[in-house]
Amino acid sequence: QVQLVESGGGLVQAGGSLRLSCAASGRTFSSYAMGWFRQAPGKEREFVAAISWSTARTFYADSVKGRFTISRGNAKNTVYLQMNSLKPEDTAVYYCAADYAEGHVVIITTVGYDYWGQGTQVTVSS
Repeated sequence: QVQLVESGGGLVQAGGSLRLSCAASGRTFSSYAMGWFRQAPGKEREFVAAISWSTARTFYADSVKGRFTISRGNAKNTVYLQMNSLKPEDTAVYYCAADYAEGHVVIITTVGYDYWGQGTQVTVSS
């Protein structure tokens, strides 16, 4: 079983920045892709960003492209989401996800992930 724990959420003014972290532990796979999703009240969970095991490939939702950056730590069991130029519409609970994938594969759908964190709240005030 893989455990994912997010941290770094909080309240920030529009235009500000936050950095989310997600640490994987437990019986992690030999290689796994990771991603970030978010869910605002009354809305479905949506894709934000994803990164491959190799870290060579990343993919972003159009709504965050150019503002958010996903990366992995040197040990690859931690994934980060640097969020800049935050907007009120970025307000949501942000979830980290992981699942087995080799090499340069990125996973951008919710059904593609079997393991999820508990979520961390990000609130952007106008």
